[in-house]
Amino acid sequence: MATARLDYIAPWWTYWLHNFPHFNFTFQPVDNTFRPGEASYQQSLVFLACISAAGLVLSLLLLSVYLTSVCCCRKEEEEETKTPDSCCVSWTAVITGLILCSAVGVGFYGNSQTNDGVYQLTYSLHNANHTLGGLNSLVSSSLGSMEVGLQQHLNRLDEIFATRGDYVQALRFMGQMADNIIRQLTAMQDLSKAKVDLSAIADQTDYVEYYRWLTYLLLLILDLVICLVACLGVAKQSRWLLTMIMVFGVISLVLSWASLGAGTATAVGTSDFCVSPDKFIANRTKEFLSAEVTHYYLYCSQSLPNPFQQSLTIFQRSLTTMQIQIQGLLQFSVPVFPTAERDLLGIQRLLNSTEFNLNQLTALLDCRGLHKNYLDGLMGVCYDGVEGLLYLCLFSLLSVSAFCAMLCAIPRAWTLITSRDRAYDDIDEEDPFNPQARHMTFNPSRASHVHSFCSYSSSLDSQASPHPPSQTAAILPTSEYMNQSMLFGGNPRYENVPLIGRGSPPPSYSPRMRTTYLSMTDAQIRHFGTDFQQV
Repeated sequence: MATARLDYIAPWWTYWLHNFPHFNFTFQPVDNTFRPGEASYQQSLVFLACISAAGLVLSLLLLSVYLTSVCCCRKEEEEETKTPDSCCVSWTAVITGLILCSAVGVGFYGNSQTNDGVYQLTYSLHNANHTLGGLNSLVSSSLGSMEVGLQQHLNRLDEIFATRGDYVQALRFMGQMADNIIRQLTAMQDLSKAKVDLSAIADQTDYVEYYRWLTYLLLLILDLVICLVACLGVAKQSRWLLTMIMVFGVISLVLSWASLGAGTATAVGTSDFCVSPDKFIANRTKEFLSAEVTHYYLYCSQSLPNPFQQSLTIFQRSLTTMQIQIQGLLQFSVPVFPTAERDLLGIQRLLNSTEFNLNQLTALLDCRGLHKNYLDGLMGVCYDGVEGLLYLCLFSLLSVSAFCAMLCAIPRAWTLITSRDRAYDDIDEEDPFNPQARHMTFNPSRASHVHSFCSYSSSLDSQASPHPPSQTAAILPTSEYMNQSMLFGGNPRYENVPLIGRGSPPPSYSPRMRTTYLSMTDAQIRHFGTDFQQV
């Protein structure tokens, strides 16, 4: 009679995942009982993964439509509409970065949680494997002692005691007790088959988990690098960085959808196992273990009888009887047959070692050790493992949302960068407040119509000719005017290029320039006209 077990209760999220609809490729419902060997159940898990593939196709289609509309239907924006778009792009970048960073944090936690759960499972499997290996070793050792060592001693003693019928009868009785022990040990050898299965499951689980953990770790690092480079590209307004982010964003979007599908299918399949693990274990072990033995180790209740108790009792009684017979033969036969002492002592040592093995077998066959390993494995998989998979699915969803928003915002950022470059290139080159104006090539045709006050100052210092300087002296590059500024106080901060007739504010003059202008003669004033009368 099965007893209610209170030490393991499947968590609520496993029931929630277990109730997910299971369909095969023909859209027929499938029983959600965990049956990994059946093709219909495998198709139901693949069908769940294909839902994520459909989501990937849909998201790529919507992004393609959006990007096409942005490229084909883009209009020239007015100057006042640029600021709101820039603000919108900035806020989108900030929110996307926060979502992606949160997704990476959730992913790291989920990856670690899943790894802890799988490690607890494999650790429990290895412990159970060690226990079963110890049982197999003890049974094999005891069988070898009974079948080979004891039989050799009994054959030699049979020759020694050939003249004594009572001693020979005692040896025959000991042989019968040894046969009883051999039959009981042979019945225990079925447990050794479970050892091979547990060892294979543990090794395969370790192998798969290592690459799963490494894959998610690389994906998390990739998402984090993309987030940092995207922030750098927006801050520096670099087109090639945005282009690179666009490419890697699409790749990460595909990987995120793929991880979502794999995580969902794995979480649902594991939950199907966690809801009713006893049933699956009983079906897998029925070929080499009886239902009574399986039930004993799965539930391990004090009200359940030990299925090995009868074998252990027969083993103990047979061993005790043999020890009593050996004590009597040592006491009565050795004075008559001294050569028999060696074999009798050998049998005594063999029985003592077999008794020691019996005590260890009794402890290892108790259900508490294997049942604890079983519960630890269930707790690791169904609690930490499935919980970590749920966090990884949440990470995939957040990553998909963040990358979709990022891919939608990058074309807007590209448009803003292009608009700013175009607006910067449209600045009037003749504007004196344009920082690029001082680097422009000087235009002689425009300078020929402006009187150079520096040229007049040079002619005034010479006092050699009353005629005004030629216009070739006024046609000077900007660097020459900068050099001539030292003539008027040596302070280059005063403007030395007249801005008259260009719609600009009046220039500032140094005190020396003002003194020089006041010392001009009337003829010189008539020559230069009214260019310098508004000092």
